Amino acid sequence: MKFTETPIRGAYVVDLEPRGDDRGFFARTYCAREFGAHGLRTDLVQGNLSFSRVKGTLRGMHYQLPPFGETKYVRCTRGALYDVIIDLRPDSPSYMKWHGVELTAENRRAFYIPEMCANGFYILEEDTEISYLVNQYYSPDHERGIRHDDPAFGIQWPGPVNLISPKDTSWPDYVATVH
Repeated sequence: MKFTETPIRGAYVVDLEPRGDDRGFFARTYCAREFGAHGLRTDLVQGNLSFSRVKGTLRGMHYQLPPFGETKYVRCTRGALYDVIIDLRPDSPSYMKWHGVELTAENRRAFYIPEMCANGFYILEEDTEISYLVNQYYSPDHERGIRHDDPAFGIQWPGPVNLISPKDTSWPDYVATVH
């Protein structure tokens, strides 16, 4: 695997290093030793699958507060999406900055997202499926969110939002929640 740092401290794009022949290829998608060698969490405890039928669907921006803060390792297994994170760690040099990565079934790229980074994604193709691993179990009492269009961040999404949940449109402004 090839680990590429992003502008968000502790977030990495992870590309496969396929070994192939006439049959196709083999590649590791996760290796605790390689993750550990990069200082990344290896205590992933749960796998999740998200499926979106409609292009232009937006999910997010979600995170969980400590002690249930989640580290995520996200990969697109079908279709395509634009995955965005926002750094919510006040002690980070990239605090309140966002970064987006295109993940597709074709590029087989993954996104490693550290704890206390809000995560959301925009669906680029119909019938897109996302698989991700997390290091914490879901805790409804610790769940929080940020609106995808919160002016404090100015995220540039790749197209119009065609479908979003009422819950994701009702999160308060982030700045209002930290005062």
